[in-house]
Amino acid sequence: QVQFVESGGGLVQPGGSLRLSCAASRSIFSIYTMRWYRQAPGKERELVAIITSFGSTDYSDSVKGRFTISRDNAKNTVYLQMNSLKPEETAVYYCNVDARVSSGGSLRAYWGQGTQVTVSS
Repeated sequence: QVQFVESGGGLVQPGGSLRLSCAASRSIFSIYTMRWYRQAPGKERELVAIITSFGSTDYSDSVKGRFTISRDNAKNTVYLQMNSLKPEETAVYYCNVDARVSSGGSLRAYWGQGTQVTVSS
């Protein structure tokens, strides 16, 4: 069983920065598209950023120019650099990864357990 584990969340002041990481618990045959979502209290989960296996990226309009998604394929890890954070971006941040664990395995989506980001003075 493989898990994806997020880290890097915490409390930050408005205008501050955080870098989130999401790493696989063990080696994986192949990882495809990787995404970051967030869910604020009382709101639906929303897609924040996406990076394909070719390195193409896309962002929600609300974070463009402030957040950067990247990946390290050798480490089976995806990152989210968040700058100029706003209080309304307080949420639990989740990674979502499309992966094939073994060469004969099926492609499936994996979710991390989430990491809390709180933006407050």
